Amino acid sequence: MITSFFSGSDYQAIKPEILLAMFGLAILLFDFLLDKRDKYMNALTALAGLALAGLKLGMFWVAMGGAGYHGFGGVFVLDSFAIFAKFIIVVATAIVVLLSVKYLEIEHANLGEYYALLLFSAVGMMFLASGTDLIVLFIALELMALCEYVLTGFLRGNRRSNEASVKFFLLGAFSSGLLLYGMSLLYGIGGSTNLLVIAQRLSDRPVHDPLAWIAMITLLAGIFFKVAAVPFHQWTPDAYEGAPTSITAFISVAPKVASFAFFIRILIAGLWPLRAEWQALTIGVAIATMTLGNLAAITQTNIKRFFGYSTIAHVGYLLLGLVAAADGNREGLTAIAIYLLVYAFMNLGAFAVIIVMRRKDLIGDEIEDFSGLMSRAPGMAILMLIFLLSLAGIPPTAGFIGKYFIFLSLIETGHYYLAVLAVAYAVVALYYYFRIVVAMFMKKAGEAVPLATSAGIRVALAVTLSMTLVVGVYPQPFILIAREAIRPFFM
Repeated sequence: MITSFFSGSDYQAIKPEILLAMFGLAILLFDFLLDKRDKYMNALTALAGLALAGLKLGMFWVAMGGAGYHGFGGVFVLDSFAIFAKFIIVVATAIVVLLSVKYLEIEHANLGEYYALLLFSAVGMMFLASGTDLIVLFIALELMALCEYVLTGFLRGNRRSNEASVKFFLLGAFSSGLLLYGMSLLYGIGGSTNLLVIAQRLSDRPVHDPLAWIAMITLLAGIFFKVAAVPFHQWTPDAYEGAPTSITAFISVAPKVASFAFFIRILIAGLWPLRAEWQALTIGVAIATMTLGNLAAITQTNIKRFFGYSTIAHVGYLLLGLVAAADGNREGLTAIAIYLLVYAFMNLGAFAVIIVMRRKDLIGDEIEDFSGLMSRAPGMAILMLIFLLSLAGIPPTAGFIGKYFIFLSLIETGHYYLAVLAVAYAVVALYYYFRIVVAMFMKKAGEAVPLATSAGIRVALAVTLSMTLVVGVYPQPFILIAREAIRPFFM
């Protein structure tokens, strides 16, 4: 008789992940039965799986009542932070599915494995948000990353897509090696792969233990690659430019949420005894990341590379939240939670407008392609303006709320120079975002080309616009949700 080491409650805790995996497998199984004109059914199947997973996460949030569930022998936790991160991942993936149907139709690449890979990648991200064990975290990270590599090169006939995928894969493999080396050192120090045990062992070692420093540096180097922080950012503009635009939207948001959830788990639960050391390292990386991201974005002409460097700049702001959190400041983690939430909607909204520009004879990847958009399609120009204002942090949009909490956490912890620098770079960001605004509103329109709209894109734009404005105008409920999300780290 075979006995299970895990309880039924353990499997209930991973029900959202199980649902997404099952729907992904169903898409692979039934895709070959669909005619070409019925391929949109794959997107509907993916949306159904994501809706059920989101519903289950909502039920978890209501039933949680502030308590976390530790399952599978302590390697998995379902707490308010994990649910919060997973919900953003699910919603972001659903929006990308909505954006993908029309885009894949234009590219003649409407294949079922595309949607299956999106779901499998989301499964990896969701486990990344709940992992409390190095092995679980690494497997989840690689599941996410491998799906991203394939999706980046999904347009097999496109040379740029293939090149971006190879670069992404090679650099990703190198970063995974660094990450795994750091994890192996932590395992040697702690005699366990559990983050809480490792933290206890680290607190028992000398303050300036060189082995602990090497483990921390190599581990963080691997994570910095995943979040696209300087100097491990090189893959970002190439992958953004070469990937299908819908996948560029995906990798700019969902993996960032999962990677920062992973980052926070590692730093707060595992490396907390080394907080003074990783805070100093994070300060340097954050300054470099904001500097390069903002200054490089100024010179870009390709809009996908432009948003690649924009993403790098936003990562710099998110890292500042970790700097404040190292001083035990709750608002630092609250700022990260709010920032990830609002960034998902405003960035996906901007990419939705870019996808609308895509045509068989017009790629829509250059900033000049937006020239005169106000005269050609005033609705799309106004939508893009709102998303750009939010990305720049201008009130009353959601982006202002995210940046406000970052600045607040820095001031509360006495990092005034970082707050001043962050505000200065926000001014720089306003300049380069308005390059697109100038093109849309002040430059002469080119040849009139009908826009690629669809029901899915209209729904995606409605959702992203609503959240970008609602969070900016009435942020209090979302602030309370973010504070509830980070509560497990301060209990």
